[in-house]
Amino acid sequence: MSKSSVPTISVSDFSADILRHLKQSLGKDARHASLYDWRMSLSLALRDHVVDPWFESTRKTYEARGKRVYYLSMEFLIGRLIEDVAVNLGFDAIAAQAMQSLGQDYAEVVANEPDAALGNGGLGRLAACFMDSLSTLGIPAYGYGIRYEHGLFEQHFEDGAQMETAETWLAQRHVWEFERPEVSYPIHFGGDVVEEMGKTIWRAGETVMASAYDTPVVGWQGRWANTLRLWAATPTTAFDLESFNRGDYMAASAPEALARTISRVLYPDDTTDIGKELRLKQEYFFTSASIQDLLRRFLSEGGDLRALPDHVAIQLNDTHPAIAGPELVRILMDDHGFEVAQAISTARGCLAYTNHTLLPEALERWPEDLFIRVLPRHHRIIQLIEAAHLAATTSDIRILEHGEVKMGELAFIMAHHVNGVSALHSDLVKETVFSDLHADYPGRIINQTNGITPRRWLYSCNPPLRNLINETIGTGWPDDLQQLDGLSDHVGDAGFIEKFQVAKDANKARLCDWLHKRDGVSLDPHAMFDVQIKRIHEYKRQLMNLLETVALWNEIRENPNAGWTPRVKIFGGKAAPGYVVAKEIIHLINDAATIINADPVTRDYLQIVYPENYNVSMAEILIPATDLSEQISTAGKEASGTGNMKFALNGAPTIGTLDGANVEIRDCVGADNFFLFGLTAAQVTERRSVPEYARRAVEASPRLARVLKQIESGVFSPSDKARYHGLVQGLMNHDYFLVTCDFDSYFDTQRIVDKAFADQPSWTRMAALNTARVGWFSSDRTISGYARDIWKTPSLIASMGSRKDVA
Repeated sequence: MSKSSVPTISVSDFSADILRHLKQSLGKDARHASLYDWRMSLSLALRDHVVDPWFESTRKTYEARGKRVYYLSMEFLIGRLIEDVAVNLGFDAIAAQAMQSLGQDYAEVVANEPDAALGNGGLGRLAACFMDSLSTLGIPAYGYGIRYEHGLFEQHFEDGAQMETAETWLAQRHVWEFERPEVSYPIHFGGDVVEEMGKTIWRAGETVMASAYDTPVVGWQGRWANTLRLWAATPTTAFDLESFNRGDYMAASAPEALARTISRVLYPDDTTDIGKELRLKQEYFFTSASIQDLLRRFLSEGGDLRALPDHVAIQLNDTHPAIAGPELVRILMDDHGFEVAQAISTARGCLAYTNHTLLPEALERWPEDLFIRVLPRHHRIIQLIEAAHLAATTSDIRILEHGEVKMGELAFIMAHHVNGVSALHSDLVKETVFSDLHADYPGRIINQTNGITPRRWLYSCNPPLRNLINETIGTGWPDDLQQLDGLSDHVGDAGFIEKFQVAKDANKARLCDWLHKRDGVSLDPHAMFDVQIKRIHEYKRQLMNLLETVALWNEIRENPNAGWTPRVKIFGGKAAPGYVVAKEIIHLINDAATIINADPVTRDYLQIVYPENYNVSMAEILIPATDLSEQISTAGKEASGTGNMKFALNGAPTIGTLDGANVEIRDCVGADNFFLFGLTAAQVTERRSVPEYARRAVEASPRLARVLKQIESGVFSPSDKARYHGLVQGLMNHDYFLVTCDFDSYFDTQRIVDKAFADQPSWTRMAALNTARVGWFSSDRTISGYARDIWKTPSLIASMGSRKDVA
């Protein structure tokens, strides 16, 4: 690979750049500058050094006239960018020294940046990791999504219950983006479809404009930069002056308000019909804009649309952009005169689909009457796609069925490849959710196990461990993570293990300090930090974690002098506003924390902490400080997970089921360095066939029965003793995710964890082996797999040095 294209710069010159922006871009002098001013000036100074590799990469891409990747995702959970950009440019030390020379605390300036909450969890964070790796590997790519005015809600707790307020990341200028007023596309909804002179015409009933905002995404050492293009909805007519002059001020602003609604909020509540309509409009809005944009780019280079698959790779991140297939077919047919079969074949040659779930409810289905009302032309095209599919196979699988439009089936049928995101998940996709389509299209389903970017998830977020790794094996690992295997040679060295423990202790001390300053919480840094952070969902089984916590509390109370391993249970995550059970689980965790943390008998051995408003920045503090990683989903339900990879990379052994990428992590780190419990996916299916399996499991476990009785009787909700009656009865009668069946295995395995943690040198060796052996889980490896197996796209980094290398 070529050397960095970013010029070296001295601390004094970079300080001068910051002061220049402070004066010329912010209109402030150093004496009167606020923390915001310093942060903006630092960001602009860093951004200056991103633009050159960004332009150079774009120029090389056009020169190569090769294939581009277009990654369509409803979410991009990018988090804060100052440190991310500084690290990838190699400016992190320079930036810190420059801020210090200007009398500013670099960490404080970094922490002042809003955390862009443009995603819900793993799906959005994966997309951000992929963008980082695409740039690091030099693969020409655009990320396409929505520029949500308000991202995922801010979470607050009132008496332990989750409350949601609007997230306001755009209340301040987003300094990293470039507005592109010249890039705008009409997006149509509604209306009707007519035939005129042998041609099908869609006469739309409503139109908004999609306006582009570009954020450069620079890769490691500044060798390449791609573009994240987010779309904002704007009206075709911004202001109705005639209505305003009549005094009808609301009508005058209505077009703008209606348009802004589309890009206002990530994941609007779709439990209502109007919410469903908005969600469908959002998905079509960003997908149509992206398809129009990539076609404009292709045609501007003189491309022949029949050769589109040779130049365009479109990756659908879940079913949210599945409308891309019908939209591309529509444009090819209606605007360019393609015949049906040719349009479908051309579109399929471009499209690939990543499946992220085995949960039927997570595979989107739209009411057909709603779909016809919003996208009448696309409904007709889906009929054509379905007819072509039925004619080409012996299948009876339909896209339009029982009054619904099934987006998972649509995405599968219109893709040339469908990939799962872990080995187990990909096998289960073939066996369960898409078994019939797998029979119709053998070979279409392949696996691409997820990965994480080591730049953010080790190099940047864990300086103590980063420095130890650099000292031990050198500095080449951030873009070749499997070099970490070199650490395996040192885990038998007592000196190395001691240094590894010192690094973990430093991270735990940082977390303790952060929690104390933020929430007034005091923790024992020598206790085991047992962490489960992820979206709150029944299948992820935060409830089982809580039940085990209460059971442990009971046992400590009854025998407080039994030599217990002090443990802090740390939870983090948000529940969807309309997900009642998930919000009940959050409330119960906080209610239990109130009682258990105040218990004088147990509080030295057990605490529960649930910091509100979990986000990327919080994860960057929690993960390096974690001793035990909780990956306890019901086997067969978690597609992959990426949090499990981040924890292991940062030296936290896993307690987990054989689910998702846990299987591959365990294979890599070794069974002795992973705490396995619970039923397998096959056993889960078998257990569900047993009548009253949950009730039988509770009756067979006095420990669990006691816990459930305590919760149901109001021990943790004394002001409302019936608060959790429904939650407990749901477990007893409808425990689909087998919390009750796995509880005893989980509890017993946690006691094995207690004993293991008591032997600190042995535990630290286990933690170090986790770090050493998970280099395979880099998103660089994942993206290399996509590029090789699905997109057929080479790296262009070599072309920075020689045009010959492009051929």
